[in-house]
Amino acid sequence: MKTVFINCSPKKSFCASSYFLSIQRLFVGGEKGTEKLRTKGDHERILRQLQDADTAVFCLPLYVDGIPSHVLSFLEELEAFCQSNHLHFRVFCIANNGFIEGKQNEPLMQCFEHFCSRSGLTWGGGVGIGGGVMLNVTRILFVVQIGLLALNMLLSFTRTGNLFPTDALVSFGENALLLLFFNLGVLFYLFQMGAAIRKGSFFGKRYTRILIPSFIFILFADIFFVIISIFEGGIFRGWLAKKRPDSV
Repeated sequence: MKTVFINCSPKKSFCASSYFLSIQRLFVGGEKGTEKLRTKGDHERILRQLQDADTAVFCLPLYVDGIPSHVLSFLEELEAFCQSNHLHFRVFCIANNGFIEGKQNEPLMQCFEHFCSRSGLTWGGGVGIGGGVMLNVTRILFVVQIGLLALNMLLSFTRTGNLFPTDALVSFGENALLLLFFNLGVLFYLFQMGAAIRKGSFFGKRYTRILIPSFIFILFADIFFVIISIFEGGIFRGWLAKKRPDSV
C-alpha cells in the first residue's frame, strides 16, 4: 500500500500543516511518500507520485473558509489527470485554521468531498483542527523545555555531581504532559484516521481543537498575533513602506 502525504501550506517551512502531517505519518504503515505543494512547478512531480498511489492525504490551512487558491489550481489539474489515467485512489484531508473551533473547516471538507465525486476518486474523510497555529507553537515549547532540562542537568552535574535533578525532571514532566493534553484531540482523531487509511476504509469527518478554554485561547491568540504583527512590520508597514511620488 502506498500513501502520499501532501503538505499544501504556502509557507516554506515550520507550518502547522507539516506538524500535523508528521503526526499522521506515524499512524500509517506501508510505502510512504511526502510532497510539498506550493507552486505550479510542484504539480508534475506530485502527479507522478499519485499515479501508483492507493491513498493521498492532503494537509492544508483554511483560507477564507475554503481551499487556498494554489491548491484549487492543483486540484483542477488533478481532476483531469485522474480521469484521463483512470485513477481511483482514496483521498483524506487534514485541515487546520486559526479559529478555536475545528468545525470552521467544514466548507473546506465539503469542497474535497465534491472534488472526489467529480474526479472519480474515493472520499475517505478528514480531520478539521481548530487552533492550528497555537498547536504548532506547542512543538516549539516542547523543544524549549528539552533545552531547559538539558541545561538544568548540566548545571546540576557541575555543581553537585547529580546528573538527574529531581525538581528539573518533575517540572519537565509536568510541562510535557500539559503540552500533550493540548494535543490530545488531534492525536486521538489522527490515530483513528490512520487506522482507516491502513484498512482502506471510510473515516468520515471529525472535528477537534486545541484543548484549552475559549476565553484563554482568545487572550493568547490576540497577544500572539500582535507580537507577530510587530515583528513582521504589520502595524507599521503602512508608515515605513516606500511611498510612490504619485501617492504622497
